[in-house]
Amino acid sequence: MSEMTAKQWLDNMATAVKQRNFVASFVVVKDRAMEPYRWSHGIYQEQELELLTLLNGAGLEMVRVDGQVTYYEPQNQPYSIATNTIAGPIPEVLFSDIDKLQSNYRFVLGNKGRIAGRPAQQIRIEAKDQDKYNYWLWLDTETSLLLKSAYVNHSGELLEQLQLSHISVTEQPTPELVEISQREFPTPLPKLDGQSGESSWSIGWLPQGFELLKADRHKLNMNNELADYYLYSDGLVDVSVFVQRPLASQRPSGALTSGATTVYIHNAGAYDVSVIGNIPTATAKNIAESVQRPL
Repeated sequence: MSEMTAKQWLDNMATAVKQRNFVASFVVVKDRAMEPYRWSHGIYQEQELELLTLLNGAGLEMVRVDGQVTYYEPQNQPYSIATNTIAGPIPEVLFSDIDKLQSNYRFVLGNKGRIAGRPAQQIRIEAKDQDKYNYWLWLDTETSLLLKSAYVNHSGELLEQLQLSHISVTEQPTPELVEISQREFPTPLPKLDGQSGESSWSIGWLPQGFELLKADRHKLNMNNELADYYLYSDGLVDVSVFVQRPLASQRPSGALTSGATTVYIHNAGAYDVSVIGNIPTATAKNIAESVQRPL
């Protein structure tokens, strides 16, 4: 029997995470910070149910029932969005359409090992250029479910990782998921016009494969300032670009990093540009410095 390819492993993972009943605990490790999560999935009365809970702080709960996700955030009213995937620490594309990544990433079969006490197969999603990080996964060889993932730079240095500490695969969904199936949720928010603010600024350079998902203008929570906002994605990684008037503090241009996340702020004189995403600092800098007023 021939060995499965990396692409087949990824396809099997996408299928398993939609069809199996399971409960998992995992932590996301960035530098010295750790965020613990509990993740449940199940099928009940032909409905697909998913629950992702951040266990630290005041708590954040995300509930998916088929094609609707509801977010319960501290100090905010719950709200729902019509979507098939939860916007959490695991890239959405891994559970939807892995084919989207093939233009910009290679799928490489890695070594076998053990993760969380279970036999695991490593799959490497390797960027085809230096403008993006690599993304490595370890999948359970018995169930094809995710056991561990990590952002890795081109020197092989691990930047940020997600690792399961426990996973339980069951025949039936948990009582918690059954209770969710009986809940009433807010009506999904209307979809935004993704191109509404596209012409406000010219973003002259983006890494290969990144496309505009959303553009709008809103106030930033941190300083109540208006900013033009652009969200780009290459399928695996999202990058946010904010353009606003210079802040009174006149910050110099520079980067902050936490795990794989880079925040690069470019002071262009008449305006500030902030670029945020799981991308190398040089990539964020190039994006920020390419922003200009349209001619």
